[in-house]
Amino acid sequence: MAADKRTIGLGMDYSPSSKAAAKWAVDNLVKAGDRIILIHVLPKRADASHKELWKSTGSPLIPLLEFMEMNVQARYGINPDREVLEILQDESKSKEVEVLAKVYWGDAREKLCEAVDDLKLNTFVLGCRGLGPLKRTLLGGVSNYVVNNASCPVTVVRGPTGSNA
Repeated sequence: MAADKRTIGLGMDYSPSSKAAAKWAVDNLVKAGDRIILIHVLPKRADASHKELWKSTGSPLIPLLEFMEMNVQARYGINPDREVLEILQDESKSKEVEVLAKVYWGDAREKLCEAVDDLKLNTFVLGCRGLGPLKRTLLGGVSNYVVNNASCPVTVVRGPTGSNA
């Protein structure tokens, strides 16, 4: 069974699109024994000293139960969505899936691609805000960059929209 164990990265900023990506991964991708790593990328302007220590490699891997504790959330400046964490905790229990979190600081596009390599991900899932072609060109879509530069298969899940189209 160890040969079947996969490491799945999940880009997470707790936006509606990243929540949709987490739900999609749980419903369609994750199998018993897999490992899920929630990957957070925060802006460089974050100023705590431990962030300076880990700016190039990211934080250590944080087990889900530890990550759910408020003091850990405050330490990293992340305000996770309780619903997403509970979905992942249920998945962890029902399928014996290991769930970890990791925090990086810097440009999300570059850091997500670095995480794919550093964590030796088998696949990566992230949400998409659904920018139109013009906005994506002007703003530089993170999901578009990751799809074109990551060294593993990437699934992009579109977030909820005003309509069911």
